[in-house]
Amino acid sequence: MKLFFKNNFLAMAMLLNAMVLLSSCGDDDAPLPPNEEEIITTLRLEFTKSGTAVTQTFEWQDLDGDGGNAPVIDAISLDANSTYDVKVLVLNETEPVDLADESYNITLEIEEEDDEHQFFFIKSAGLNLTFTYDDEDDNGNPVGLDNTFSTGAASTGTLTVTLKHQPGIKTGTSTINDGETDIEATFGSVTIQ
Repeated sequence: MKLFFKNNFLAMAMLLNAMVLLSSCGDDDAPLPPNEEEIITTLRLEFTKSGTAVTQTFEWQDLDGDGGNAPVIDAISLDANSTYDVKVLVLNETEPVDLADESYNITLEIEEEDDEHQFFFIKSAGLNLTFTYDDEDDNGNPVGLDNTFSTGAASTGTLTVTLKHQPGIKTGTSTINDGETDIEATFGSVTIQ
């Protein structure tokens, strides 16, 4: 009987050791830190008419974020049958003004992670406006911080600028439906005259 209990005890001890060893084995890979969402309060479009040094700046600004006061949105007015170099600037104006600081100038982060970001420009039907991307990431995919906009005949409409965050999925054929939206800003009054 002593031998039976001794063998049983040894078997139980070995089983317990095996369970402890197996449960301690696991995935040692530390989880990836989450991509912290940046606060975006302002989207600024800087239009410089080709052949001139004149720059017009138009802003979409929502300092208190979703659910508070409505955003303050500039009306955009452009010359007909013209070409503009357009730069996009993305800001967090809850931080002190410092264009060299990523916490204020979100554009710097977008440039740094350009392989994960793309701007999309959607105009309303009837607005005589076209655009082309003038910048690209290291993979040759469009970014949208630097662009060329061309106007046609006089018209009115809206322009929606959407920044998509597309880590690991951005390609040359990415659409506005891919990834997560960092900001969507609609300029509700665009006039070409």
